[in-house]
Amino acid sequence: MNFLLRLARGIDWLSEKIGRVVVWLVLVAVLISAGNAIIRKAFDTSSNAWLEVQWYLFSAVFLLCAGYTLLRNEHVRIDVLLHRLSKRTQIWVDIFGLAFFLLPTAVLIAWLAWPVFMRAFISGEMSENAGGLIRWPVYILAPTGFALLALQGVSELIKRFAFLQGLIDDPTRKKQQRSAEEELAEEIAKLAEQKQAAVPGAGGRS
Repeated sequence: MNFLLRLARGIDWLSEKIGRVVVWLVLVAVLISAGNAIIRKAFDTSSNAWLEVQWYLFSAVFLLCAGYTLLRNEHVRIDVLLHRLSKRTQIWVDIFGLAFFLLPTAVLIAWLAWPVFMRAFISGEMSENAGGLIRWPVYILAPTGFALLALQGVSELIKRFAFLQGLIDDPTRKKQQRSAEEELAEEIAKLAEQKQAAVPGAGGRS
């Protein structure tokens, strides 16, 4: 179990790093969307390529952050009866769901999506829209995203068995109270402070 817990910590680290990088794509998508809207209104023109970039970015955030969201215990749950059960029973329900629903589904979708990506990559499939983008970069997001989700599912399964053995704290407790938007805003503020501190004389003279 010690080896498995080290494996789970490694998977958690990977999901955390990927999530913190990919969350910046939300800001990029917002800026591109705003730019498209301004150009369309001001110059009465637009570009299918930039519109498709927005869809690609949304797909990347949704798929690549699935494992990160599972790590943070932020996936939507419709809980009618589970909260009335003991914590151990809740954990066993989670184990059943992870082992028989999440993992098989994620692995199956990743496996089925891989040939779709390979066909598009080999053929150089392009968007049917005029001026659209090449398709394989968005197709690879499906097998990658579901593979990462399955990987995080393995980590969650390990942690739940470890909890039942009394080795770790409750893994279902949410890791943070801030939303992804709040975390992104905090990261932007920190980056701005770092840049300001790096500029000579930015802090003013005393």
